[in-house]
Amino acid sequence: MTVNTNSNDNHEKNKAALSSVIAAVGLTLMKIVVGVLTGSLGILAEAAHSGLDLVAALVTLFAVKISGKAPDKQHHFGHGKVENLSALFETLLLLATSVWIIYEAIQRLFFKSVEMEISIWAFLVMIVSIVIDASRSRMLFKAAKKYKSQALEADALHFSTDIWSSSVVILGLILVKLSEFFPNLAFLANADAVAAMAVALIVVFVSVQMGIKTVKGLLDSAPDGMEDRIKEIVNAIPDVSNCHAVRVRESGPQLFADIHIELPARLTIKTADAKTDVIEAKVKEEYPDIDITIHVEPTSI
Repeated sequence: MTVNTNSNDNHEKNKAALSSVIAAVGLTLMKIVVGVLTGSLGILAEAAHSGLDLVAALVTLFAVKISGKAPDKQHHFGHGKVENLSALFETLLLLATSVWIIYEAIQRLFFKSVEMEISIWAFLVMIVSIVIDASRSRMLFKAAKKYKSQALEADALHFSTDIWSSSVVILGLILVKLSEFFPNLAFLANADAVAAMAVALIVVFVSVQMGIKTVKGLLDSAPDGMEDRIKEIVNAIPDVSNCHAVRVRESGPQLFADIHIELPARLTIKTADAKTDVIEAKVKEEYPDIDITIHVEPTSI
């Protein structure tokens, strides 16, 4: 039964990742075409953003497939770290995009002039983008939370930042259009470049937050407060004393924990073994996906 459940879980994760790829393809193509036709840096910045989202979505799809594989002789703890690596790769891609956008925005603001032709298509493609991004991010966040997938979470984060950045680009396009109708507001012609820079700053902020979380996972940092919570759960079980040397690590969606406990030496081996089963069940009530190794130490108390 467990195998079937894991198979269904992997199928749903793969389906979510694949839908992300399809959405990224459509958004990238639309933004490139409209961005080139209008000359809008904001839309081209969004196209670059979506293009890297597409690469990231493909990496996520690959990572989700690999991370679902069972442990083998070379990977005793499974393949979950592939998801951490995927999320880190996506973060670096977004940061690289941001550097290019900021550079190009500075060029347009201070060193060169670019003629723009804003049409109804520019606004339509950004509105369609927001609708698709909202739908995809909601679906991906739901799947990421359900399966504790860092790769899907990173992908969802990309689509959610696209919502805000697309909104900023629309505002920039509106201001540019106003500068055409009102000559005394000519300074608003730079709004598109400013909007593009705002997009980049949004992406940088979100990427750094995701990057920190990803690096923590790769460095086997224990989830905040988890060690204390496990000690609290275990020490509350009758006959168990001094839960210590608790070590917790994450590998993608999977949690691993080593804990040491003290049990009265008077207990039989069978009773002590049953007690460890109780400990594992109690901890799993709070952390269902945890794999626990329990070391028993006899005490005279």
